[in-house]
Amino acid sequence: MAFLYLLSWVSLMIHGCFITLAIAAFLYYLAELVEEYTVLTGKVIRYLIFVSLGIYVCLFLFEDFPVSLIVCGLCSQLMHFLILRTFPFFILNSLPFIAATILLFVSHYLAFNHFSSVYYPFAEVLAYFTTCLWLVPFAFFVSLSANENVLPTVAETMHLLDDNDVVSNYFSRKSKRYGLLSLFNYAKDSILPQKIKKAF
Repeated sequence: MAFLYLLSWVSLMIHGCFITLAIAAFLYYLAELVEEYTVLTGKVIRYLIFVSLGIYVCLFLFEDFPVSLIVCGLCSQLMHFLILRTFPFFILNSLPFIAATILLFVSHYLAFNHFSSVYYPFAEVLAYFTTCLWLVPFAFFVSLSANENVLPTVAETMHLLDDNDVVSNYFSRKSKRYGLLSLFNYAKDSILPQKIKKAF
């Protein structure tokens, strides 16, 4: 009896590893798609913001949610629209990005307060968190590496050092990659075994 119990824990750990690898492979594929289709990704994120706004309006009309939770969510989606103006470039120290990050934490706090005081089934709580709080920030997170293959434009001049040479600045920054895809590529290169070509 104890052996089967230990075997169940080993099986659970193996399943956890498989699920983790499947999620990592999915995120890698999604980051590749985002890098390849940047304009389409921006449109998809815009539609996700519209869907989230519609859900907040429906929650206000049909459910008994606190007004503070709805207003915080609407302001968060407005900040996401402002972040989307410079897509695929993310300016981490801009006011919309900082405000969206703060509003994300405030929305979580208000949602936890509401759902701890009023009973809802777990599926409904998960539906709220997924569609209203996590969907758009997750889309932005996956698309962090979208600007790595975009050609330089004059819109990047705010990031130049001293001169206005867009092309030389672009290629000098090309070695600094910080996106999700570059993290997976680094992990692939450093963790996985390399193929060694044999010279015959």
